[in-house]
Parts: sequence; structure tokens; C-alpha cells
Amino acid sequence: MEEENYTSASEFILLGLSTQPERQDLIFGLFLVMYLVGAAGNLLIILAIGSDSHLHTPMYFFLSNLSLVDFCFISSTVPKMLVNIQMQTQSISYCGCLTQIYFCILLANMDNFLLMAMAYDRYVAICHPLHYSTMMSLQICALMLGSSWLIANLHSLLHTVLMARLEFCASNVIPYFFCDLIPLLQLSCSNTQLNQLMILLVGGLIVLIPFLAILVSYTHIVSAVLKVPSTQGKQKAFSTCGSHLAVVTLFYGTITGVYLSPSSSHSTGKDSLASVIYMVVTPMLNPFIYCLRNKDMKGATRKLFSIKALSCGL
Repeated sequence: MEEENYTSASEFILLGLSTQPERQDLIFGLFLVMYLVGAAGNLLIILAIGSDSHLHTPMYFFLSNLSLVDFCFISSTVPKMLVNIQMQTQSISYCGCLTQIYFCILLANMDNFLLMAMAYDRYVAICHPLHYSTMMSLQICALMLGSSWLIANLHSLLHTVLMARLEFCASNVIPYFFCDLIPLLQLSCSNTQLNQLMILLVGGLIVLIPFLAILVSYTHIVSAVLKVPSTQGKQKAFSTCGSHLAVVTLFYGTITGVYLSPSSSHSTGKDSLASVIYMVVTPMLNPFIYCLRNKDMKGATRKLFSIKALSCGL
């Protein structure tokens, strides 16, 4: 009898980062700038790597894919938020909400797997340089990328299907700027134990295994670098690894805080801030951290701009 009071939501209300009208213009301007910088930076990296044959190596292959994923990641939520602020509406359709969940999980997983692939690439380059061409061949890189997309798609499909089977109560208000698993589960009147179990078990494994692989890779890298007699060689290796580790810490720290911490520790403000960091700030910063501080990427970027200038007759 209780199920008769349940409603099948046709849309949800996204409250965004603030309910105060006077802050909406500031939020709109801030997120518009972050989106444009992030989108332009990641697209520039893809074009620069694609146009320079010297950068057609496994390391830059994964960097270009990371930039593509980050461009899609930041585009999956921020444009909808900007449109809602501009149109002074906060609604998102039920199908649109599930679609957003699917792509957010998919792209977060791909970020996760690509960070692992990049750590493994650096491990092979530093610890097994003589076998690099065979251990990181085109076939192996393609297999790593293809299997990552397959697993990421299956994982996001699992959560989307489990979410689609739930019923929702009269309340359809989400205190986030996008549709996410945790706030939607909190609105459901159905039994969500299976959903929460899959988040902890499957989601936990998908986060934990790449994280441990990164940890093991860098343990071997640090051990190998410390044996290098050249101080300049050590600084160069640690500089490259330091940039990667900074993003790894930022990404895994926020993901763990939002999805893998006990439900009793969740708060709207903390989870919303963590979501902004891993969904907007990290994709925006990745081009600067990974590529724009890299000598080869700087050269490829200048070369790309010079080609564009010549083609425009400048």
C-alpha cells in the first residue's frame, strides 16, 4: 500500500552551488571561465600532439586521450549548469539526469584508468628503458585503452540501470549542480542497498586497483631514480613524476571523499566542493600540469600556432 504514495519523477531540480540570486552572476562567470579555459586547453593539447610526429609516442598517446576525456568530462555537466543559470531554471529531465550519471561515471573511470596507464608508462621508461619499445608497443597501448573503455562503459551502465529501477518520493530536489549517485539515492523511496553495495564493491575495486598499481609503479620509480648518479637526471625524473602525483592525489582524494566514505560523514557542502574539484578544476588544470610545463609540448604548441598563423596569412 505504501508504494501507492511513490511517484515516478519526470524531472529533478538542481539547486546548484548557491540558492542566493545575488551569487548567480558570480558563479556563472567563474564557471564559464573555467569551462572555456579547460575546454580550450585540452583541445589545444590534442591538436598539438596530433600535429607533431615527434610526440606520437605512448606517453603522449595517453596524454591526448586524457585531454579528450577531460574535455568530455567538463562538458558533461558545466554547460547544463550555465544554461540553467542563464535561463533562470533549475530543472533537468529524468532521462537527462540518468544520461548525465552515465557519462560522469564513464569519464571518471577513464580518468582513473588513464592515470594508471601513464604511471605504468613512466615505470617502464625509467625502470626498463631497454624494453620500452616492446613493453609499450602500439598493440599493447591500444589494448590498454580499449579494455579501459570497455570496463568503464560496463561500470557506468551497471549504475545507470540500477538507478533506473528505483522509485522516487515527492521530493525531486538535488542540492548539487549536476545529477550524481549519492544525492539521487537519498531521494529514492526504494530499497537502495544493492546500489550502495555496488558503489562500495565494484566502484571500490575500480578505484583501488588502479590506485595500487600507481603506488607500486611509483615505488619502483623512486627506487630506480635514487640510484641515478646524476643530480640533473634525478630532478628531471622527479619533476615529471611530481606533476602526475599532484593530479593523482587531487583526483583520488576527492573521489574517495565523495563515493567511498561512510554515508554518515557526507555533507552537502563538502561533497559539492569535492565534486567541483574533480569534475571541473582538475580537468582544467591537467593541460597546465601535464603538458604546458613540458618542453616538448611547449615546442609542439608554438609550432601549431605558427602553422595556423601562416595558413591565415599572418
